Amino acid sequence: MKASEAVIDILKDWNIKHVYGYPGDSVNNLIEGLRKAEDDIRFIQVRHEEVGALAASAEAKLTNHVGVCLSIGGPGAVHLLNGMYDAREDGAPLVVITGQVSQDLVGTDNFQEVNLERMFDDVAVFNKRVTSGELVQPLLKQAFKEATTHNGVAVLTIPDDVFKESVKKDKLRSTVQSNYRLFPEKEDVAQAAKLLQQAEKPVILAGRGALSAREQLEEFAQKIAAPVVVSLPGKGVLPDEHPYNLGNLGQIGTKPSYEAMEETDLLILVGTGFPYRDFLPDDVPAIQIDIDPAKIGKWYPTEVGLVGSSEEILARFNEQLSYKKNRSFLDACQKNMANWWEHVDKIAEAKEGEALQGPQVMHELNRVVEDDAILSVDVGNVTSWFAGFFRMTNQDFVISSWLATMGCGLPGAISAKLTNPEKQVWAICGDGGFSMGMQDFLTAVKYQLPVNILVFNNEKIGMIKYEQEQMGNIPYQTDLQGMNYAEFAKISGGEGYKVTTQEELQVALESAKANNKPTIIDVDIKERAPLPGKIEWNQARSYSKHMLKKLIEGEGNFDMPPLKTVLKRLF
Repeated sequence: MKASEAVIDILKDWNIKHVYGYPGDSVNNLIEGLRKAEDDIRFIQVRHEEVGALAASAEAKLTNHVGVCLSIGGPGAVHLLNGMYDAREDGAPLVVITGQVSQDLVGTDNFQEVNLERMFDDVAVFNKRVTSGELVQPLLKQAFKEATTHNGVAVLTIPDDVFKESVKKDKLRSTVQSNYRLFPEKEDVAQAAKLLQQAEKPVILAGRGALSAREQLEEFAQKIAAPVVVSLPGKGVLPDEHPYNLGNLGQIGTKPSYEAMEETDLLILVGTGFPYRDFLPDDVPAIQIDIDPAKIGKWYPTEVGLVGSSEEILARFNEQLSYKKNRSFLDACQKNMANWWEHVDKIAEAKEGEALQGPQVMHELNRVVEDDAILSVDVGNVTSWFAGFFRMTNQDFVISSWLATMGCGLPGAISAKLTNPEKQVWAICGDGGFSMGMQDFLTAVKYQLPVNILVFNNEKIGMIKYEQEQMGNIPYQTDLQGMNYAEFAKISGGEGYKVTTQEELQVALESAKANNKPTIIDVDIKERAPLPGKIEWNQARSYSKHMLKKLIEGEGNFDMPPLKTVLKRLF
């Protein structure tokens, strides 16, 4: 068989259902193999390779299974880099196959030749160029194993003439994956249990690594009487309105979560590498649970590090720990959170006759999103509004959390619908992020993917504008050229709705929910700062006098008592 056919066999062995990419000269022989295998593997032709890599990365995050993308060498491979770094930073297993000039031309500075091994060296955990057809199978098998073992990016560069070589069935390496368990030493578990029993004000900070342990986390929080604060990728680990959930932490966080961190006497980190040290407590002992030993103590000095899965370790604690009777701290945090929801509801209420704002749009979106929907969230002000105003129940969501690349919303929605065709899929995008990859709305149309894309349109790169103001600068080049994205959707073969009022928004959301076409809802919104849950003076003081007055007289005052006051009332 040909080396290109051997690649297809290995993709089938790894149960790969989608390959994202763009055809071209140095991969055309592989594209032919994919054409013949289209009943088993769908090649998704994107309009830009960056979208292909971001979509493959999103698929890996949503399925916990390796994603695959491919491109030609040279310019196509360069375009993949953003999605590859997104996968690396978020720990998503990704296999990348790129073409290259013919083997006899490598190193001659030939047309479209790029030194791909050097270019990919930083982003990849495995990065090899195939020098003969016989090496295609063992190296590609190893690429899959490296990607899944390390939750990273594995790259195989294959010159176009190698795809045409005849090869025999490889017997050197198999696709078998070994299962194994990590569990901490008994002494470490005992030390952690002692800290848990002694703590009067424990707080749990849960991240993406806790998403598969919702049941165990809920029981653990109940037993030790601890509120749960979530990192952005951990949003959804408990429903947002769960009585133990204090919401997100940091710039996109809630006031109750910030204040709980200021009061805690024990921090319990579960499946998170939360990096923003300023939002974590000072001089408080910490227990950290993580599957990766390298993450223990990386961002916060831990008293006890427990290496293993969140499910198993929390389940072990749940068996050993007794139900804590003193629940005063938890009660105070819950009262604080109830006050916070009242504050949020006031912001999210649409004012009659006034232009829509981001929080109000999120509030309306809550009404139509199904309980098991998938949300693909872009980066920018919409991230803040989603974190603070969209109340997740059992939905799943995907985002570029660590790299935080704009333009991830649409690719994530495409992969979400391909992998979960029966589920409702929403992309939540700012006009800046969406316009970075809007050409691939055509991909959704081509493959008849009825995704709903909500574009928050203020004709600005809003978050950057406020960052410039925070630095004391006059905003510069943050205005965007206006665009009617609803008309673009219709021209592209989808459906589009232009929205300027709450009534139009409600109609558009219901219509998008009911139709069976890729849809863009283009919502004109009024400018609004992406305010954090706890406004610090050093953030506010750099704003202009106008902005400072707005902060102090608006959300800066918070119509709710601080946690310290609530604690005094309850203790």
